[in-house]
Amino acid sequence: MEKEDIKVLNKGEEEEMELQGYRLCHWRLVLVGLGVLCTGGFLLLLLYWMPEWCVKSTCTRTTARDAEVVLLRSTDEFRRWFLARVRVMLAPGSNPFHSLETQTTSPCTPSSPSCPFSSPATPAVANGHTTQHSDGRPAQELIKRFADYQPVQIRYFTFHSTKYYWDEEKQNFKDLCGLEELQISCSTLHSEHSSGLTRNQQEYRRLFFGMNEIAVKVPSVFKLLIKEVLNPFYIFQLFSVILWTADEYYYYAAAIVFMSVISTATSLYTVKKQYVMLHDMVAAHSIVRVSVCRANNDTEEVLSTDLVPGDVMVIPSNGTIMPCDAVLISGTCIVNESMLTGESVPVTKTNLPNPLPDETRETDSVYNTEDHKRHTLFCGTNVIQTRFYSGELVKAVVVRTGFSTAKGQLVRSILYPKPTDFKLYRDAYLFLMCLVAVAGIGFVYSIVLSVLKKVPAKTIIIESLDIITITVPPALPAAMTAGIVYAQRRLKNIGIFCISPQRINICGQINLVCFDKTGTLTEDGLDLWGVQRVENGSFYLSEENAYKEHLVKSQFVACMATCHSLTKIEGQLSGDPLDLKMFEATGWVLEEATEEETALHNQIMPTVVRPPTHLLPQESVPLQEEEEELSAYEIGIVRQFPFSSALQRMSVVARLLGERRMDAYTKGAPEVVAGLCKKETVPENFAEVLEGYTKQGFRVIALAHRRLESKLNWHKVQNVNRDHIELNMEFLGLIIMQNKLKAETPGVLQNLRHANIRTVMVTGDKLLTAISVARDCGMIPPQDTVIIADALPPHDGQAAKITWRYADQPSRISHLEQVNISLEDVCHEDQPKAQELYHFAMNGKSFAVIAEHFPDMLQKLVLHGTVFARMAPDQKTQLIEALQGVDYFVGMCGDGANDCGALKRAHAGISLSELEASVASPFTSRTPNISCVPSLIREGRAALITSFCVFKFMALYSIIQYISVTLLYSILSNLGDFQFLFIDICIILLIVFTMSLNPAWSELVPRRPPSGLISGSLLFSVLTQILICLGFQMITFFWVQQQPWYEVWTPQTDVCNLSSHLNISDHNSSEVDEHNIENFENTSLFYVSSFQYLIVAIVFSKGKPFRQPSYKNWPFVLSAVSVYIFVMFIMFNPVQAIDSFLTVRYAFDTQEIHKVCSGVDHK
Repeated sequence: MEKEDIKVLNKGEEEEMELQGYRLCHWRLVLVGLGVLCTGGFLLLLLYWMPEWCVKSTCTRTTARDAEVVLLRSTDEFRRWFLARVRVMLAPGSNPFHSLETQTTSPCTPSSPSCPFSSPATPAVANGHTTQHSDGRPAQELIKRFADYQPVQIRYFTFHSTKYYWDEEKQNFKDLCGLEELQISCSTLHSEHSSGLTRNQQEYRRLFFGMNEIAVKVPSVFKLLIKEVLNPFYIFQLFSVILWTADEYYYYAAAIVFMSVISTATSLYTVKKQYVMLHDMVAAHSIVRVSVCRANNDTEEVLSTDLVPGDVMVIPSNGTIMPCDAVLISGTCIVNESMLTGESVPVTKTNLPNPLPDETRETDSVYNTEDHKRHTLFCGTNVIQTRFYSGELVKAVVVRTGFSTAKGQLVRSILYPKPTDFKLYRDAYLFLMCLVAVAGIGFVYSIVLSVLKKVPAKTIIIESLDIITITVPPALPAAMTAGIVYAQRRLKNIGIFCISPQRINICGQINLVCFDKTGTLTEDGLDLWGVQRVENGSFYLSEENAYKEHLVKSQFVACMATCHSLTKIEGQLSGDPLDLKMFEATGWVLEEATEEETALHNQIMPTVVRPPTHLLPQESVPLQEEEEELSAYEIGIVRQFPFSSALQRMSVVARLLGERRMDAYTKGAPEVVAGLCKKETVPENFAEVLEGYTKQGFRVIALAHRRLESKLNWHKVQNVNRDHIELNMEFLGLIIMQNKLKAETPGVLQNLRHANIRTVMVTGDKLLTAISVARDCGMIPPQDTVIIADALPPHDGQAAKITWRYADQPSRISHLEQVNISLEDVCHEDQPKAQELYHFAMNGKSFAVIAEHFPDMLQKLVLHGTVFARMAPDQKTQLIEALQGVDYFVGMCGDGANDCGALKRAHAGISLSELEASVASPFTSRTPNISCVPSLIREGRAALITSFCVFKFMALYSIIQYISVTLLYSILSNLGDFQFLFIDICIILLIVFTMSLNPAWSELVPRRPPSGLISGSLLFSVLTQILICLGFQMITFFWVQQQPWYEVWTPQTDVCNLSSHLNISDHNSSEVDEHNIENFENTSLFYVSSFQYLIVAIVFSKGKPFRQPSYKNWPFVLSAVSVYIFVMFIMFNPVQAIDSFLTVRYAFDTQEIHKVCSGVDHK
C-alpha cells in the first residue's frame, strides 16, 4: 500500500496538486524506444502530448521518497497532468536555516527530526537543476570547508519555477518560501536576525534558495518554433501535406504550407513579443548592487542576485527598486507600490515593532508578510526615499527571494496561466470528434469500395486517408480566431487593450459585473464637505472647515494636521488623497526635519507640522516672545502606526515642542474609533448622526486623542505595540468627505440593467456609504428594499449567527430590528419575483463568518447580494469565486488598487489603471470610467456569435466537400488539385475572413448568445443544412447520369477530354486523365458545391441582435457577390484557360453545356 500513496502538494492553496512517485524502468524504456521506431516517431509525439502515458509507460510506481520521476495532477476542474524529474544535491547540511558553525561541532544525522530535508542513503548522485548546482562546485567548496561532518543528499524537483524539497519529517515534498518558514516572532526577528549572515551562511543558503532572480528567459526562435510545430494541429497539417504530395496535389499542398508558415510566423512573433515584454518588466531589479550587513558588523557590497533570506540589506537614502521582499527593522521608507497594487500613491513603511521584554506574548505576534505588510518592502516596488535617524542606517531583513516574492508570484501566474474553461471550446472539440467519426465512416467506405473495384493498394491508402483531411479542415483554427482578432482590433480603437484574446469570447457571456466604488463608480478624489466637532460628549453644529483662528490650538485640528502618512517628495506633498484633503483643510505646513535639525533635540522628530502665521493669535507681544510662541505651535510626529485595512484605522504619536508628555491621535472608521474611546466622550446620538451622513453617501472619518503617560519616552514609543496606544481615547468628532459619482456611472448601470446584467458593488468603504452610493447610481432602484446581513462569529460557547435588518430604518445599536425572511423564496432567480425586490448587503466581517460557518447560505445570499462593503482584497477574490460557483459569468471592473486578485480571477477583469498592476488583468481601459464595460460585453457577444458562425460554416464546408468526394469515389473519381485550391482559397478563406468583419450591435440586448455549440437550435440548423446539401448533390449526381448525352468515363474513351472534332489539338489528344478528374459528375458537383458554400455562408452569417447586419459588412457582400458572379460566368460562358486550370470540361457543344447546367441549376 505504501507504493500506492498519493501525496498532496500545496494543500489548500491555489496550486494544489496530487503527486505520485515513479522509478525509471529500463525494459519499458527499451519497449517504448522500439515503439517509437516502428511508428516513425508518432509514439514519441503522443507521449509528449500525454505526460501521464509517458510516465506510466516508461516507469514503475514507487514511494514519493524514492521517486526518480514525479507525476503531478492539478486538483482543479481541469485535472491537468505534469511530470518532473527528481534530482539529488549534495550539501554540507540538511536545513538551510541551520548554522554551519553549529553543525560542525554537533553534526545532525539524516534521521534526526531537526534535519527535515535530509535524504535516505542513496547512491551518490549530484545532478542539480540550476547553474550553481549543476557542476556541484559551490557545494563541494562548502563541503571541503566544513569537512568535519558527513555531506547530506537533498532530493528535490523543480516545477513552474518553484523548487520542492523532500521533507523527511512530513514525508512529503514542500517548497521553501523563505524566512517565514521559521514562524519567528517580531522580537526574535529583531534579536536574532538583525545582525546579518556570514559569507559561509549566505553561500550555504543559496544552495537551497538559488539565485535571487525572477528569470524570465526569452526562448530562442528555434525553441519556440519546435514547440509550436509540435502542436497536434500542425502535426495534422504536416500529415495532410505529405498525403497530398503523395497524391500529386502539389499546388494545394504548397498553398497550405504557405498558410501554415504565415500562421506560424505570426504566432512566433506574438509569443516572442510577450516574452520580451515580460522579461523587460522584471529586468528592472534583476541585477543591482546592494549593501549587506555581515555578522561581524561589516558592510559589504554584493550583487542582488546573491541575496538569500536572512541577509540584512541597507536601503540607500536616495531610494532603489527592491530586488526582494524584505522587512524593515530600522528606519522609515516612502515606497511606490503601483507595480503590485495599481495605486501610485506613495506609502510609508515603518520599521517592524520590537515588543519590550516586559510586554505580554500576545503583542509579540508571529511575523508574516500579509499581517505586517506596512513594515514589508515588496520586490519590484520603488523605494522613493528613506528617513534615517542620526547615524543609523535604514536596514531590512530579506524575507523572500526569486519567484517566492510578491512580484515573483505575479510573474509565475502570467508565465503559467490556467487554461480558459469555456463551453464553446469544449463543444468545439466534441464537434470535431463527431467530424472525425464521420471521417472514419468515409474511411471505411472508401476502402471497401476500392477493394471491390480492385483499385491498387497505394491508391486505396492515399484516398482513404484523404477523406480524413477533407472532413477535418486544416484551416479551422485560423478561421476561428479571425473574429477574435478583429474584435481585439476594434477594442484597441476604443482604448481597451487585451492581453488574453481568448477571453473576448467569454465576455459575450457575462451576466454579472462587480464594480469597485472609489475611483471606479465615483471620482477618485474626495472633497471635504465639513467637520463636526465633539466637546464634553456632545456634537457641535457641522462646520464647513477647520481653517479658523480659534481652532488652531484644538486637539481636533492637531489630529487633522498630524494623523496622516504624507511626505514631501521633491518639495511637493504626496500621499493618500484623503490625507491630502484633510491636511490641506487645516492650512498647516509640513516640514521634514533634516539630520542637523533633529540633532538639536534629544528626541528624534523626523516630521514637524505648524500652523500658518496668520492663523496664530494676533496679540501684541515682543519679538522674542513671538518667536517662542511660534515654536510652541510646532508639533513633531514621533511615530506612525500606518493605516491597516484589517484594523480600519491609523494612529500617530506626536509631541508639542517644549512639552514633556506626548499625545496619541487616531483616525479611522467611525464605529471602530468610537469603540476605542471612553464611553462618556462619545455623544449619545453618535449612531444617528453617523447614519444620517452615510445614508447621504458621505464618507465619514472619526478622530480621537489621548494624552500619553510621562513614562513613555521616545525609545519606548518606538517599540511599543499600537494596542497600548489605541485605548481609553477621547472622541474628537467627525470629518465628512464627499465622493461624487462619475458622470457616466448612472447611464452605464442603467444600460446593464436593461440588458439583464446584474451589477454588484464590492468596496473597502463603509457599508451604509456603499448602500447610499448604490442607490444614487441606480444599482439599487428606489422602490427596492435593502436587507443588511450581520453575522457574528462563535463567542463564549454560542454558535455563529446571522441577524437581519432593514438598511432604511434607524439602527440603534441596542434595538436592531429582526427581519424574518425565507431565503428559499427570494433567492431563486428562475422563480417569479414578488412585487417587492430585496437586495442583501453585508460587510467583510459578516462575509467571512458566513463563508466559514454558513457556506450553503452564502451561495443563496450572493444570488441577491448587491453591496459588499469593507471587503479585504482576498475577500473580493472569494466573492468572485462564490459568484462563479452559482454559474455566473463574472466581470470585475476596478481601478487596480487592491483589485488585482479579483481582476485576475474573474472571467473578464477590466482594469481602469494603466499602471503595471494591469498586467494581472486581461483587459485594460484607457478611459478611466465604466463606459468601457458595455463596449467590452458588446464586442464579446459579437466575437462569440462570429465564432459560432465561422465554426458552423467550416463544419458545413467540410461536410459539403466530404459528400462531393464520397460521391465521386463511387465512380473512382475525385476533385482536381486546382478545384480544391479554388474552393479553399478563393471561396472558403475569402468568405471566412470577411464574414468575421461584422461590427458589434450598437446596444446591449436583454438576452445573451448561447454559450455552447451543443444546443437544439444550433444543431437543428446545421443538420437541416447538411440534409439540404446532401439532397441537392445526390440529385445532381444521378441527374447527370440520366442525360442522353452522358457517357461513362474510362481511360480509353476519356470522354470529357475530347473536344469538338473541328478543333482537336495534339495536346488534348495525347493527354490522358489518369485520375478520372475530367468527367461530367465532377464538373456538376464542383459547380453545385461552389454555390452551396456561398449559400451556407449567407445563411450562417448572423447579424442582429449581437452583430451589425451582414449587408453592412461590405467586404463580405462584395466577396460573396464577386465569387457568385464569377462561378455563374464560367459555368454559362466557358473560358478555355479557366476551364483548363480548374480541370473542368464540358460536352461537345454549347447547346449540351446549357443542358447540363440548366438541369443542375433547376434542381
